[in-house]
Amino acid sequence: MTMTTAEADKILADRFAPWVRDLGLSVEGIGEDRAVLRLPWSQRLAREGGGLSGQALMAAADTATVIAVSAARGTFVPMTTVQQSTSFQRPVTGADVLIEAVLTKLGRRMAFADVTLSDADSGALAARASTVYAILD
Repeated sequence: MTMTTAEADKILADRFAPWVRDLGLSVEGIGEDRAVLRLPWSQRLAREGGGLSGQALMAAADTATVIAVSAARGTFVPMTTVQQSTSFQRPVTGADVLIEAVLTKLGRRMAFADVTLSDADSGALAARASTVYAILD
């Protein structure tokens, strides 16, 4: 049974801390092993020079992984970040960011994902992340 974007958006609304919800993330697409989220451009999230802050991008990558794991499991399950490594390649200024988390391995207790973060207007790759999660249920 495939999770809908509405069900995934409900996970965003119900399961994340208020400061994560303040990022304004929305689910653009969902699949058996992936999730695509949109981080809307906001001057509040920009650093000096006008690019979106790395902290906001890393939080978005982390959140997209939770949604991808939830989609693969068919529902939200308690989980926690074990590791996240992010490489920034170019700034995003004045544009939304599309975040695609693709699970590379999903076990009973661990999940691994590769995440790409791209400028929604140009499609240019802004950052890559790899994430590891412990599944707590």
